[in-house]
Amino acid sequence: MKGTAGPPPGRPPRPGAAPLADRLVAAAYTVGWAVVRYVPERLAAWFFRVLADRLWRRRGKSVLRLETNLARVVGGDPGDPGVRDLSRAGMRSYFRYWMESFRFTAYTRERILDGTRATGGEHIFDNLARGRGVVIALPHMGNYDLAGAWLVHMGHRFTTVAERLKPESLFERFVAYREQLGMEVLPLTARDGGSAMAFGTLAKRLREGKPVCLPAERDLTASGVEVEFFGARTRMVAGPAVLAIQTGAALLPAVLWFDGDGWGIRIHEEIPVPTEGTREEKVSVTTQALAAVFEKGIAEHPEDWHMLQRLWLDDLEPRAGAGS
Repeated sequence: MKGTAGPPPGRPPRPGAAPLADRLVAAAYTVGWAVVRYVPERLAAWFFRVLADRLWRRRGKSVLRLETNLARVVGGDPGDPGVRDLSRAGMRSYFRYWMESFRFTAYTRERILDGTRATGGEHIFDNLARGRGVVIALPHMGNYDLAGAWLVHMGHRFTTVAERLKPESLFERFVAYREQLGMEVLPLTARDGGSAMAFGTLAKRLREGKPVCLPAERDLTASGVEVEFFGARTRMVAGPAVLAIQTGAALLPAVLWFDGDGWGIRIHEEIPVPTEGTREEKVSVTTQALAAVFEKGIAEHPEDWHMLQRLWLDDLEPRAGAGS
């Protein structure tokens, strides 16, 4: 189960970082949560745009990777001026996510509901009203934490999964933050690195007729499902499809974006599970259908897709004659 609600791709903390680096990163996040919420929103937004622009101009690895990914989306070259402009908007969008995360306690229920423009919500609410669980699968777009808060304020607490970050104090802070939003957060792994049995709990919640939300467009491990995505092969999370097949829950793709000062959400119609074939074949077909919906949503709002990591398989594999 790899669909996790950790920080967006491109986050600083990562497994294997030096203990001192881990502590410095944790301290930076702690300061962000402690200070940014008290800053006037316009000033905070300006400050985070300045940070985004400075990082964009430095053209570090994260920015170059974002440009490579966006070039696939728009069908251009990473060096094209249009792609460069799009990557700048993408970095501003990414930093807006963090500004809003640090300021979350300043957002009232009314601000979140009034600022969210959602379409297709009936696909969630009608299923839940019938006692049928829903798996909401989404790419790393917009502000999925605020989208989660919208769902909670609409009367539906949900369950998600978070990867275990280092140091443990940072992971606990992220869990506390999302629990404050109204989510139930399950760790992807146990403290010792072993399985935390998150899948079983997610399946139980779905059979109880509750919602589960999982980011789903990236899983480059061997357990990921290989799909065609913007004309090239990648691996996506199997979890949403497996949960829908195993529990009978509705699999609903969602796309998020920033809409002016607010947030846009589109909940797509249910992806039907094939009635024939092996389980592996059903998972493959269902995940490919999910990828097709994500393609459309990302193409419509590419600046709000926060993919600052490698995604496609041919970006990972060495070229012929390049060695191991």
